[in-house]
Amino acid sequence: MDGIVTLVLLAILATFCIRWAAVKLRLPAPMASSVAIVFVLVVLGLWGETLK
Repeated sequence: MDGIVTLVLLAILATFCIRWAAVKLRLPAPMASSVAIVFVLVVLGLWGETLK
């Protein structure tokens, strides 16, 4: 349960950081939900690789 909460908090932090960097670089900011979904999928994929 703690891992899920940590993953959600990290996804929110990553979303904020990516959107903030995009605004600072004057690039179009991606949707927050798409950033969070991609982040969660990447983390789960990397975690799955470590289980092998």
